[in-house]
Amino acid sequence: MKHEASGPGVARASTHRSLERGLRLVEVVALNGGSTSLAEAARRTGLHRSTAHHLLQTLVALGYLRQNPETRGYELAAKPFLLTGRTWTEAQLAEIAEPFLAELTRRGGEGSSFAVYRDGVVTVVAKREHDGPVRVVQDVGAQRPLHCTAVAKAILPWLPAPELAALLSRLRYERYTLKTIGSRAAFEAELRRVRAAGYAVDDEEHIAGIRCIAMPVFGHANQVVGSLCTLGPKSRVTLQRLRELRLPLAELARRLSERLGWRA
Repeated sequence: MKHEASGPGVARASTHRSLERGLRLVEVVALNGGSTSLAEAARRTGLHRSTAHHLLQTLVALGYLRQNPETRGYELAAKPFLLTGRTWTEAQLAEIAEPFLAELTRRGGEGSSFAVYRDGVVTVVAKREHDGPVRVVQDVGAQRPLHCTAVAKAILPWLPAPELAALLSRLRYERYTLKTIGSRAAFEAELRRVRAAGYAVDDEEHIAGIRCIAMPVFGHANQVVGSLCTLGPKSRVTLQRLRELRLPLAELARRLSERLGWRA
C-alpha cells in the first residue's frame, strides 16, 4: 500500500512553495510594467493556469495586486509601495491615469491631461485630446509653469509647508498673458483660494484663449502626487462650463487617488 507523506515538514514545504510562487507572480507583474494577463503570468512563471489564477486572486485579496475590471489583467496595487516607501514612476502613473483621462474626455467633451510633481517641477505625463474640430494640443513631457497653470496650482497648496515656502522663494513670475499672476503675494492668495475650493482654474493665464480646471491627485501616503485637468478653448469652455466640468473632474480625481492607494 502506498502512503502519502504528511506532517509538519510537508506542510512547511507546501507553504514555502506557495510563497515562492506568489512572490514570483508579483515580480512578473512588476517587471511587466503594466497589466499582465493570467495567461502571460502563468507562462512566465511556468505555473499551471489554475494554480496561477488561485495565487493571483489571493494576492488581490491581500492587497498586493489588483485586477483591472475592464481588461481582467493584473496590476500592482498600492500595498507594495506603502510597505517599501517607494513611489510610482512617472511611466507607471501615466499608464494608470490613461483610462481616467479617457473617461474624463468622454464625459466632459474636452481634452484632458495628468501632470505629476517631482522635485519642484510639474510635468504632463499623459493626455487625451478632444476629437472635435477645435482642440488644444498638449505635449507629453512638457513642464508647466507653477504660477499660471491649473495643473500646477492644483498641486502646490497640498505640499508640505517648508517645501512650498522654498519653491515660492525662488519662483520667477514670468508673464505669459495679461492675466498671468505677477507677484508672490498675489500667488499666495491664489493658492489659499485653491486650497479652500479644492480645485484650480487657469483662465487664460498661461495661453490666451485657453481655459483649464484641475484637481489634486493623492497617493498611498496621502501625499499629493499630481493633478488631473480638463481644458479647452474659451469659446467652448465658458465660465459656466467650467463649473459644470467640476463634477466629473472631482469624481475621477478621487477615483484615481483611490487607485493609487489614497484613503480619505
